[in-house]
Amino acid sequence: MSLQDKKVIEKRNHVHLRLVESIISQQLSTKVADVIYGRFLKLFKKKTPSAKDILAIDIETLRSIGCSYAKAAYVHNVCLFFAEHNLTDVRLHKMSDEDLLSLLTQIKGVGNWTVEMLLMFTLGREDIFAPDDLVIQQSMAKAYKLDMSDKKKLKAEMLRISEKWKPFRTYACKYLWGMRDNPADE
Repeated sequence: MSLQDKKVIEKRNHVHLRLVESIISQQLSTKVADVIYGRFLKLFKKKTPSAKDILAIDIETLRSIGCSYAKAAYVHNVCLFFAEHNLTDVRLHKMSDEDLLSLLTQIKGVGNWTVEMLLMFTLGREDIFAPDDLVIQQSMAKAYKLDMSDKKKLKAEMLRISEKWKPFRTYACKYLWGMRDNPADE
């Protein structure tokens, strides 16, 4: 692993906004997600809206920029949760991975995978593994000749293999994603 690869995992602020961005982009192509998120940011006069600023935007306005009703509701769920629990970037950065996963998956519309991505790419955690990520499953199945037909068995085997990558499983995930983008010559 090069020093340049290590720099890719960094701590970022505005955790609520990163979570909102993740929800907006789910199940969309990168291009479409970028367009909708750009429209979302244009709704605010300031560059970085707070959770309360986002809550002030009604669901119909969020729908008018390209969010489905469910996504618009999930965006509000995230911001309401952050406001009600007085969550700050400082507090979230100090929490353990397990505590963050337990806390944030209480939000309707936020699952394990979403929190794992947040831990990796917003909170800069170096030892996160995302066994439910389809590309990681496919890459590991190919690299380790794993059977993908039994998801429970596949996940258990992936977790067993990932143990040897501790404490840098986030970087291993990056390499596994890279296998899809840069397949080796067969």
